[in-house]
Amino acid sequence: MKHEYLECGKIINTHGFRGAVKLESWCDTPNVLAGLDALWFAERDGYRSVAVKRASVLGAFVVAELSGVETEDAANALRGKTVYAPRAAFSLPAGGYFLADVVGLPVKNVDSGELIGTVTSVDTRGRANLFTVKTPNGDALLPDVPQFVIRVDVEDAIYVRPIKGLLDGEAENA
Repeated sequence: MKHEYLECGKIINTHGFRGAVKLESWCDTPNVLAGLDALWFAERDGYRSVAVKRASVLGAFVVAELSGVETEDAANALRGKTVYAPRAAFSLPAGGYFLADVVGLPVKNVDSGELIGTVTSVDTRGRANLFTVKTPNGDALLPDVPQFVIRVDVEDAIYVRPIKGLLDGEAENA
């Protein structure tokens, strides 16, 4: 199921004493997060938007001034909160997809159509994204690189051309 709002970062600290916040960006680049007109916070009954008055990139982070957040105490109260944005706030390149849409997708062999497993999570910390795939032999890591991932169709499946041991548990015994 595609979520209407996507996680796009986390408030990790205050910045200065006038209510600015420092955000860790979970977008492709911090510029994407800094370019949003509003950020949303998850609440019990949905999402609440807060206008972004000003935002700039500071290294790998974003510093933002939010409407209604005028003091260091108000900014500090937001520390640790995940920020969201609606899908419509982002534009994808042709063939692009949101990582949130990959979780839960089946993984199939592109040549045989055989079901290999299901993506349970995505790790974005390395040079390439790593999909954790639940297989009958346990969890396996699938690097999102063209040598293995042939096509990602978020309406259907991830099609791969695995090498021996990549997704069948044999790599652990080698």
